Amino acid sequence: MDEAFWQQCQDGRLRFQRCSDCGAWRFLPRYMCARCGSPDFAWTPVRGTGSLYSWTVTHQALHPAFATEIPYVAALVELDEGVRMASRLLNCDRNTLNLGIPVELVFRELGDGFRLPCFQPSEQVAP
Repeated sequence: MDEAFWQQCQDGRLRFQRCSDCGAWRFLPRYMCARCGSPDFAWTPVRGTGSLYSWTVTHQALHPAFATEIPYVAALVELDEGVRMASRLLNCDRNTLNLGIPVELVFRELGDGFRLPCFQPSEQVAP
């Protein structure tokens, strides 16, 4: 199921499973809905906007593609749909980050052409 999620990202759109019976969003991908137990779902696009839920500054590259970028911000983003996703936070000053700042989706292409969903601070004003 994880492979299907990554394949969905390669066209530059972020999609999550959405239960066909109760409408609950699923992430990480699962075989059945945690709310109602239904196995039925559709890959549904999300807006790609949300807020910074938590973050840490990473000083060790966990993948060779990131070795030249350390230190970088590893973030937990809460999307407007309610799904929380671990990702990278790009184009930001890590010393001025605050919980709850609005973020938006950006895709970063890795050297092998693979598209990685990341986030960056949004132009919106936080509520």
